[in-house]
Amino acid sequence: MAQEDAVRCLRCLLYALNLLFWLMSVCVLGVAAWIRDTLNTVLTLTAHTRLEEAAVLTYSPAVHPIIICVCCLLIIVAMVGYCGTLRSNLLLLSWYFCSLLVIFCVELASAVWTYDEPSVQRADMISLKFRMPNYGLQRYQWLTHTWDSFQIQFKCCGVIYFTDWLEMTEMEWPPDSCCTNQYPGCARHAHHHDLSDLHQEGCGPKIYSFIRGTKQLQVLRFLGVSIGVAQILAMALTLTLLWALYCGRQFQELDSGVTPGLPEDSTSIAATNGTTTDASKSGCGRMTKGRTETSAAEAQLKDPQVEMEWLNAAG
Repeated sequence: MAQEDAVRCLRCLLYALNLLFWLMSVCVLGVAAWIRDTLNTVLTLTAHTRLEEAAVLTYSPAVHPIIICVCCLLIIVAMVGYCGTLRSNLLLLSWYFCSLLVIFCVELASAVWTYDEPSVQRADMISLKFRMPNYGLQRYQWLTHTWDSFQIQFKCCGVIYFTDWLEMTEMEWPPDSCCTNQYPGCARHAHHHDLSDLHQEGCGPKIYSFIRGTKQLQVLRFLGVSIGVAQILAMALTLTLLWALYCGRQFQELDSGVTPGLPEDSTSIAATNGTTTDASKSGCGRMTKGRTETSAAEAQLKDPQVEMEWLNAAG
């Protein structure tokens, strides 16, 4: 009964861990997709600069294709583990354990390989100004769209201040994406009447903060560590469940190994059933010894010669 309760408890824990694997893997994929969209914009603005290298170095562990594939594979492995736990299948559980071990090794190797601090300083933000003169040109529509998207998303204007647009381009006022309330011609109106309608913070500090790390990146790191700890716990529970199921099946085979029709003497029972313990052997040995001594005394009393000698001695 105690063994059955232990197996039931192990199965419940594995069910919970597999559900946790699904949830955390889906969260990792969702946050990675969210970061990847912003990262593509930053990489476009910082192309061919030290900022691009720093951004790649910071976010490669989060959006690397290997990490994405590992999360997708972990979802499939969790489903196999759930089926193996539900059916108590030793083969599926063994495959589940080996897959978790391989995934954990890949995650550990990727973390060590990509761990490095980005070397970027605020002075490097000045290099972004050289990406501004191409804004609005016909063949640089993709760069124009990137600047507008970044300024709208991060609520910034220019690199250091909105006057960077007037300094680095032939524009007389900033783009409309710099306005707090956007409408066609809002930047022109704000430039001539009220500068407070423009975003007062530059995009350089925003990019610097993004490269140094965001809340989304911290969430991904926390999820990665949590998945690793959960994998170690799942592997330990899987090994314990495999041992319990294997031993339980061995005991069942031994219990069902007695064939009816064989003589039920002590020798045949000992040969066919291997469940005799040393304690029972010692107890049975003392009982057998006592019975042997009693039988020998009774046999001596029944011997006629011994009986005649006993009568002569009595007379």
